[in-house]
Amino acid sequence: MSLLEPISHALAAVLAATHHALEAVGAPPDAAGTWLLGIASLVVLVRLALLPLVVQGVRQAHAAARARPHLRGVAERYQGRTDAESVRAHLDERRAVSAEHGVSRLGCLPVLVQLPVWISLYHLVGDVASGVAVGAMGPGLVSSFGAASVLGVSLAGHGYLGSGAVHLAVVAGLAATAAALSYVTQRFVVAPNTPVDGMPEAMLAAQRIMPVVSAGGLLLAGGVVPVALLVYWVCSSTWTLGQSAVVARWWPTPGTAAAARVTG
Repeated sequence: MSLLEPISHALAAVLAATHHALEAVGAPPDAAGTWLLGIASLVVLVRLALLPLVVQGVRQAHAAARARPHLRGVAERYQGRTDAESVRAHLDERRAVSAEHGVSRLGCLPVLVQLPVWISLYHLVGDVASGVAVGAMGPGLVSSFGAASVLGVSLAGHGYLGSGAVHLAVVAGLAATAAALSYVTQRFVVAPNTPVDGMPEAMLAAQRIMPVVSAGGLLLAGGVVPVALLVYWVCSSTWTLGQSAVVARWWPTPGTAAAARVTG
């Protein structure tokens, strides 16, 4: 059994329950709109469940930003001192500064905990779109999912070409929307809320090209992944943009352009 299988099965149960709930209130069970709402609802429910980890991540980012100038001062005092006593003292002072500002040695844990969920969600949507039953998403629901179509384009369809102009328009439209949302999030929301003081030039350069790389990757992936995954990416990217904008506006990281804009 894969380590991610329990998560995939839990997510499949949520998707199946959402579909049954929509069907119970009168939504056509095999309609694309029902499945699109199901995917969107799954994204929303997962994101809401992960909000405590997001909050913890924001707190750690703030703590690290407050501690950074003090840690830099400690590093400058011990620069060039490589004897064992100085190294121990340096580490002790770094730990003291981190503890004073609430920086946890497990600061990256919120992100790491979320990764298995994102990977499982990605594989769930991809597997179901490919006709593979996953947990509560049994053969009947998988068949219904595969039969659903947007303007005649199956949610299980792949690629930009091969099924006419409408297929191209739907796939390209979804891929372009996901790419645009990703670019705007990285370029205009995440980057201004990321501390750059003291950041190496190589990391600054990587940060500058990240929005283009992210958007370009989504456009390329649009030619090979199922349409259902493009729908998932649009829903997920929309949430990410909104969540990042809220954080940057009301809880910006100290010492960033976003914080200066708010306080200014």
